[in-house]
Amino acid sequence: MSEFPPNVSRKNVGSKIIDLQHKSIDVQTPTPCIRTVTSDSHSDMSPNKIRISNNLEVDQDRKTSPIFHKTMFGTKESNRGAFLEAIREARAERAAERQRDEAAIKIQASIRGWLVRVSQDRELRKKFDELFGTEPVTSEQTPFLPPAMDAFQEMTRYLLGSMDSDNLKLSYVSCGMNKDLTLHWIQHMKDVLFIACKILESLQAEIPSENRLISLYLHLLLTFTATNTWRIVRMPNFEPLKPALNKLTENLIGDLVTRGLYTTLNHVLVRGLCRGRAALRGAAITTIITLCLRPLIAAQYSDKLLSLTMIHILSVPALIHHLVTLAPEGLQMLHSNALFEKVVELVQTEQDLRIVFNTLEGSYALCLLANLVHLAYEESSTSLPKLAFPKFNFVVKRLLEKCGEYVTTKQSSLTQWHPVLGWFSRPLDQHLNESLAIVKSQLQLLWSGSIVRVMFAALTRLVKEQEVSGGDVKNCTGVPASSTTPSLAGLGYLVSSALDRRLSSGTTGGSLRSSGGLRGGGTYKLGSPGVATVAMVCSMYHTATTTLSQLRMDILTGLCYKSEMVPHLWQVLSSLGPSCGLKSFLDLLSVSTKATAPEFHMLMLFCDATTHLVTVLDDLEMYEQQKPFSIADYTALSSFLNTFAYKIIHNGLVDVRNVQNSALFVSVHTLLMLLHKRNSRRNYVTDAHWLIKEIRVSTFTADLERGKRTAQVLMQKMPHIIPHTERVLLFRKYVTNEKAVLGLTDTTVITIHRARLVEDGYRQLASLSSQLLKGMIRVRFINEQGLDEAGIDQDGVFKEFLEETLKRVFDPSLNLFRLTSEERLYPSPSSSINENHLQLFEFTGRMLGKAVYEGIVIDCPFASFFLSQVLGEQQSALYSSIDELPSLDPELYKSMTYIKHYDRDVGDLDLTFSYDEDYLGQIVTHELRPGGKVVPVTNDNKIVYIHLMAHFKMHTQIKDQTKAFIRGFRSIINPDWLSLFSVPEFQRLISGDNVAVDLKDLRENTLYYGGFHDKHRVVCWLWDILERDFKEEERALFLKFVTSCSKPPLLGFTNLEPPFSIRCVEVGDDEDTGDTIGSVIRGFFAIRKRDPVNRLPTSSTCFNLLKLPNYQRKSTLREKLRYAITSNTGFELS
Repeated sequence: MSEFPPNVSRKNVGSKIIDLQHKSIDVQTPTPCIRTVTSDSHSDMSPNKIRISNNLEVDQDRKTSPIFHKTMFGTKESNRGAFLEAIREARAERAAERQRDEAAIKIQASIRGWLVRVSQDRELRKKFDELFGTEPVTSEQTPFLPPAMDAFQEMTRYLLGSMDSDNLKLSYVSCGMNKDLTLHWIQHMKDVLFIACKILESLQAEIPSENRLISLYLHLLLTFTATNTWRIVRMPNFEPLKPALNKLTENLIGDLVTRGLYTTLNHVLVRGLCRGRAALRGAAITTIITLCLRPLIAAQYSDKLLSLTMIHILSVPALIHHLVTLAPEGLQMLHSNALFEKVVELVQTEQDLRIVFNTLEGSYALCLLANLVHLAYEESSTSLPKLAFPKFNFVVKRLLEKCGEYVTTKQSSLTQWHPVLGWFSRPLDQHLNESLAIVKSQLQLLWSGSIVRVMFAALTRLVKEQEVSGGDVKNCTGVPASSTTPSLAGLGYLVSSALDRRLSSGTTGGSLRSSGGLRGGGTYKLGSPGVATVAMVCSMYHTATTTLSQLRMDILTGLCYKSEMVPHLWQVLSSLGPSCGLKSFLDLLSVSTKATAPEFHMLMLFCDATTHLVTVLDDLEMYEQQKPFSIADYTALSSFLNTFAYKIIHNGLVDVRNVQNSALFVSVHTLLMLLHKRNSRRNYVTDAHWLIKEIRVSTFTADLERGKRTAQVLMQKMPHIIPHTERVLLFRKYVTNEKAVLGLTDTTVITIHRARLVEDGYRQLASLSSQLLKGMIRVRFINEQGLDEAGIDQDGVFKEFLEETLKRVFDPSLNLFRLTSEERLYPSPSSSINENHLQLFEFTGRMLGKAVYEGIVIDCPFASFFLSQVLGEQQSALYSSIDELPSLDPELYKSMTYIKHYDRDVGDLDLTFSYDEDYLGQIVTHELRPGGKVVPVTNDNKIVYIHLMAHFKMHTQIKDQTKAFIRGFRSIINPDWLSLFSVPEFQRLISGDNVAVDLKDLRENTLYYGGFHDKHRVVCWLWDILERDFKEEERALFLKFVTSCSKPPLLGFTNLEPPFSIRCVEVGDDEDTGDTIGSVIRGFFAIRKRDPVNRLPTSSTCFNLLKLPNYQRKSTLREKLRYAITSNTGFELS
């Protein structure tokens, strides 16, 4: 019912009426009269106004008399101006008075009309209440609903009640059956239903009373949009009237759709379902689905109504999820009406899909995709197999591409975080934000086992036919041969023919044409119908990994573990021809440089999924069980990836200025380097396997020196393609060039007391800048008596200082470093008991860096997990802590592997996310995650537990020590130089080559002093003993005895600094004063002064010098030398 206008109160209206009566305005007459303004008729006017009015009544004859004109317009011009001004004022006052009169009349008319309407509304409401009765408003009802809504609610109930009557006089439909009232009845029902829709849009389902009203008005809409619930229609005599009544309801439905029915249903669904807990009841949801389908059925599923259904109904976040859980009847209605098939058919054209997406935009288009995926999951055994390819595949791929383009266009500096799409500048509304978790779970069904199996059915058929026939394979798309090409053409793919056209129009030579695709020489051909089908399905999933960036790992996990896609794809790739169809891919890339063809998406998806799979494989699965690939598969795959990555860079098929922008190269290179890293940790191929045979090292090195970009990119991304020796030479060249650029001419002299070797070294060298430390360092030793030690000026004293310092620092008794069970060094977790322990780690890193910088080999084997952190590999997304755990604690690794493969309930092991450590006699509990002490390890989280345990042991416990060591090491060695080497190669760079001692090379690079020469009897005995009598282990001990390192230099003994030397000595080391003329002559001519049978060979490792007595018998030399090298004598300064 009507109320007072919001800006007019009863008090204001009353005061207006009183004021108008006070002014004696004739409100009875609607037409204003024009009255003469005189002093008699306007008693309320001022005297001036009265005077002016009287002047207006001057006799007309006087105005025309000559005296008047003389008086008014004579010589007194000033009176004329005043007179005219008075006339103007009078005219303005009369106009204002007329306006006031007119305004008063209009106000009175408006008030009177309003009062009449109020009176009529009250009379009408009184009659309505007398007819329908009244109900008191309860406390549960919404207090702010206007009285008119209460009346509409009552009327709705009576309308619905009348429809349950089989009495024609009581049923409201009888009015519509009256010829005189039919049109009025139809218009009235249209208005009633429209009002119900508008009320529905304003109601809130979380309020119980309004929730009941939602059900009421939905029931009203449901009742009057179909005749199947009308009780009167069930009577036999009304059977002939059914068609006419159905026309009436169709008329009502059409009007509702025109006036926004689908918008109303969208409002109700979004407000009622997009919450933490759904507020709509199952019956209400089913009713909405029914109301949605009725216009579609009436219009025989027209494209317009299907579009409205997609935009307003299927885009409701998590709608299908709520149908499954709350309203299965509604879901069944969608199935029985084949809505999924019809919607997928509708958006097969680009124009229809664009209209739908542009209307919804990004987030709600994603909700539409999620609901379609959920419908596909529910129909995975019925409709999906028929629609999977190409129709459903096309729809999903294009929606994903549209979402990706939308995110790209919406990116700006003011971005918002989207849990599925990542960062872009479109904030989530409240309803979508609360439902996004369910939307994610719907999207995850796309890579569930049931959908993946259906989507990759063509791939399964390819593999089975290959296994059965072992020969050429026919069309395996699952689509009839006659319809394959048109279907693909309708999607714009035309894989086979488009591929052939690209090849025929390309500029590269050597591309061969054959029916069905490229010649590869294998079972299948790239571009053939079967492979093309698989490629386009892979293209869809690849698009999912790029668009749904926050679900990428989840997608790859589903593809790897919920299907046989990865091994099956490998079987297809390996059958494309020699080297997995390498030439076919290169030919295609030469004419499709952006790598947008589905065939490349197939390759990228395989690489990404295999990378994800291999990353989590442990050694047992990869090497012993060989699942899902055999060692032969890894060998063939790594060979293909290595050559392909090299070719696309070398042949200029990607932009070498920014190869990271090439998604194809990134995917291929990532898997390649993962396989190379696994091989570095545990070989499955030889080092020569990774070399590119067509590379001429001299030419390649020359290109690097000239700064050729292609060579630089290859060396940066794939350093393993040239031999390790060449990379070491390149590293040494980098060092030499830096020394030349820095101009390292300054010499730093330090004084070291042997009793305080580490302390003095740290005190004098820790404060030096990196540049000074890279320069010449001279060491002056002070012996225990406080006297300067004499040293041979061959820079060997600094080498001895470096070796001795590092030897003491790495001594486990100092507790800066510990030893693994394999005798390899890593930072001690309890090193904090040492004062300034982090500064000592940084100093140690600088000293080791100086040794590597100068090419000094240090025999200090490190644990590989620690070296991988020094190389920065832990920052890679592919780094796996569990893979490195065996290098720290093999027993712990076995335990973690046992837990991983434990096929029963892990909860029986009574584990929690914590680790108990014995720290200096006390048990300290470390939580692997916040609150880990009370979080049990289960079958669902055991993989997380394993990785967290490995990460804690190798990173968290020693993160400060490792960080300090790396900071010191990288202050000397450029981190970019280290990218040339893998972890084992880096260890060889530090400690020398892990190969047998080459005695021939050592002998050719030996210097002799004290009368010895290469043909000297004792020297010949020495080489003969080393070659014939000593085992390989003893030769390594001999090398360690004379150089302090058991491994030969990386580049051979030619690069040993200082060169290996042998000097003839006649006295003990404490009496040795070096070579004299007499000793040299006697040594050269083998003149026996005396047989030194009681003396042992000694060495000065700082100079790589062997001091050998002039023995008279070979057996004595053999005995004394073996004793010396096994007794670990040496390390003495001559």
